[in-house]
Amino acid sequence: MNSKKRGTEELPPSRFDKIQREVWLEDRLDLGEESSPSTQFFWEDSKSVLTRNKSPDIPFDASINPYRGCEHGCIYCFARPNHSYVDLSPGLDFETKIFVKKDPAKLLAEELRKKKQALEPITIGTATDPYQPGERIYKNTRSLLEVLLEFKQPAAIITKSSLIQRDTDILSEMGKLGILKVFLSITTLDKELWSKLEPRAPAPARRMETLRKLTDVGIPTGVLFAPVIPFINDFEMEHLLEQASLSGAESAGMVFVRLPFEVAPLFEDWLTRHFPLKKERVLKVISEARGGKLYKATWGERMKGEGNYAKLLQKRFSICIKRFGLAKRRELRTDLFAVPSRYLLKKKKHEEFLPGLFPE
Repeated sequence: MNSKKRGTEELPPSRFDKIQREVWLEDRLDLGEESSPSTQFFWEDSKSVLTRNKSPDIPFDASINPYRGCEHGCIYCFARPNHSYVDLSPGLDFETKIFVKKDPAKLLAEELRKKKQALEPITIGTATDPYQPGERIYKNTRSLLEVLLEFKQPAAIITKSSLIQRDTDILSEMGKLGILKVFLSITTLDKELWSKLEPRAPAPARRMETLRKLTDVGIPTGVLFAPVIPFINDFEMEHLLEQASLSGAESAGMVFVRLPFEVAPLFEDWLTRHFPLKKERVLKVISEARGGKLYKATWGERMKGEGNYAKLLQKRFSICIKRFGLAKRRELRTDLFAVPSRYLLKKKKHEEFLPGLFPE
């Protein structure tokens, strides 16, 4: 993997930025290695680590994203526009300026300590990869898992990184208790396409190997074939899902490519650079499946699309999950949840001196 390669070199402005900037072609050519800058990390203070979901077409109530931004540099990432909210570009800034949540484990423990029963399974990694390269340094995700195991709070993890194997000691314990499931996102099995589409994510073979190794130590796994891009990776569905099943996955999900806000022009530029002869056909099919636009945010449709192409994808997917045994829906246990005694003692000790500090 080329350590300098990025998903994009574009720096489109935040849609909230009142100052519009242009980079001239001559300036870009003079940048040299600076066009692929090193990754910068910034601390981010938060009052809460849990994000509540209000969207009816998303199958979880709460999520945790230990980082903001993602160094993997996947050009299609629907979370890129999040950087606009901190006045940074959803382009290159999203993959080179990473915000690290400060003390996420402490925040999570404080929230769980107040609960009398388990939350519905918390999903880790909905808008960033919790095992992106920075996790080797900051270990935010591992610290969260330690808290989840201690409270026996059920959780699901979404990642495309083999780094998750580092935490099999915790994950296997959670798996045995029935409070964990891991989903590996695998977009393609083609190494050439992978190097263009997800330049800093682990190679497809590493992800399949990770599925096998997690399954071997008793961790329930699923695969996400996402996103599906017309004429780019859609034809891989059957083979990819078959290989995932052989590697131990017990379930599968699929998401049609989503191009909200600034993601659409970034994706168009990517097509121009890598697939110029396919560009018009790709965008035409996406548009037809999105009601004439490149993106339609309607609940229930945004993950699947509409029209003939989208229906065909769903039909193929339904056949695949039955054929390859990927239709298992595992219910995670919520009855094991308990606040550890050390947190109860802490609460009692503080209430002796500061009554009302811990409101119910």
